[in-house]
Amino acid sequence: QVQLAESGGGLVQAGDSLRLSCAASGRNFNNYHMGWFRQAPGKEREFVASIMWSVGDNAFYADSNEGRFTISRDIPKRTVYLQMDSLKPEDTAIYFCAAAIFPYARAHAIESRNYDNWGQGTQVTVSS
Repeated sequence: QVQLAESGGGLVQAGDSLRLSCAASGRNFNNYHMGWFRQAPGKEREFVASIMWSVGDNAFYADSNEGRFTISRDIPKRTVYLQMDSLKPEDTAIYFCAAAIFPYARAHAIESRNYDNWGQGTQVTVSS
């Protein structure tokens, strides 16, 4: 059974950085896509970034990240990271880690419905 546990959220000021972590356990993730999504109050869950566990250099990013976010993974630590720089108030949301197996394509990676394993989320609040 896949288990995902996010951490690293908090309250920061605009322009600050945060690094979120997602500890993954329960099975071999070699064929998995690992994604980060976020959901702000009153809004739908939206794609942030994704990466294939086995190949670390083929990440996808939401256009709205404008190059401020970087996804990575540490295989020995079984952890996926989301480095967020130059944070803005509009980045305020609950950030979720997700995992699933599906064909490699951006069109699949950006859709939350394609992920069948989710963490509980970590709150990120950016003050102006």
